Amino acid sequence: MDPRARVRLTSAVSRDPLEPKAGRDTVRRHNLSLVLRAVRDAGEITRAGVSARVGLTRAAISSLVEQLLDGGFLSESGKTFSGLAGRPGTVLKVARTGVAGIGTEINVDHVAVCVVDLAGTDRVRLVEHLDNRGAPPAQVLCRAAAITARALVSAAEQDLRPVGATLALPGLVSSGTVWQAPNLGWSQVTAEEPFTHALAALRPELPALPVRSENQANLAALAELWFGSLGRVRTFLYLTGEIGVGGALVLDGELLRGAHGFAGELGHVMVAKDGPECRCGARGCLEQYAGQRAMLSAAHIDRSSGGAALAELERRARTGDGRALAALNQAGLMLGRVLSGAVNLFDPAAVVLGGIYGPLAPWLIPGASIELSTHVVSGLWPQTGTRLRAASPAADAARGAAGLVVQDVLSDPLLYAQRAATG
Repeated sequence: MDPRARVRLTSAVSRDPLEPKAGRDTVRRHNLSLVLRAVRDAGEITRAGVSARVGLTRAAISSLVEQLLDGGFLSESGKTFSGLAGRPGTVLKVARTGVAGIGTEINVDHVAVCVVDLAGTDRVRLVEHLDNRGAPPAQVLCRAAAITARALVSAAEQDLRPVGATLALPGLVSSGTVWQAPNLGWSQVTAEEPFTHALAALRPELPALPVRSENQANLAALAELWFGSLGRVRTFLYLTGEIGVGGALVLDGELLRGAHGFAGELGHVMVAKDGPECRCGARGCLEQYAGQRAMLSAAHIDRSSGGAALAELERRARTGDGRALAALNQAGLMLGRVLSGAVNLFDPAAVVLGGIYGPLAPWLIPGASIELSTHVVSGLWPQTGTRLRAASPAADAARGAAGLVVQDVLSDPLLYAQRAATG
């Protein structure tokens, strides 16, 4: 190659970089996020403490903190702290009023709505037990909007202002569409727009809320990550049981969504080729052996009473009822069979059982552990630190849905300050 051509090529590359330089606005947005997250993570901290945590000068921190105070994201507690060199500093904490997130979970037999503040505290929770099976999607979304509207009233009474909403939906969810939710009977249902319109009609005095939708199991997994008891675990497999069975995989703190957003559908992994037909159209899915209906039927418990039936299953297991114990052991074995394949594939640091599996975990885990110990490669299940555990009671899809909004605010508080100013 002509050396002069090499020089010309090098010059062209240097003048046309692959990534543009970050402008002042981008840098400031990033730094505002750093400061807000530092205060949120610390609970209470001085400006000097924030400076030490994020590595910016005290002058820069002061400017950023003032902007966050003016935007209503932070508050000063009135306390002072003199643990660092220099004069005592006023303690900062995230605001308990103002910006918040709201999440609405639509399930087969209930709708749950949660409002979470910037600190991650669950401030409003409404749950209404409804039979949504077979109901027209528009009707179900209107029901959900009505409960969400009531939650917004409760939030306003606490001086909270949700700046976005997330719908937690069962089934295959991508780009605002529920492509398939077999237990609801939904197929290719656009959920966000009718929900938004119904909510706006119920609360016309409020600015329109941005609404997005996400798979229920994904949001429950994120709730476990943000609000649960995993500690430093950032890579885990989450399995949730309701009427159906859902799953999600979190890798280093981020959801694995897959090419079409459908990753984690462990409930429809086949465990028996000639097994019973599933609502998804296949046969022998895990859901048919470890779903709510399957466990209740195997335990000879009338499943028509919903939550009461699950409470009865737990009660019978505690009293040593043979049918209940056999049903839960069989479900645990099937769960372990599917989970062992997933553990071999993804090597998670933990496997978490959520939804109805949480309270039933004491009877599901022994059977599942047998399968995991047998089938995880090289018998490494007991030695790798991977552990099967029940989900935290604080983690559910509605809270994860609200938390997703809060995470957006923490990532770019300036954007939400600007929205509030123009809204």
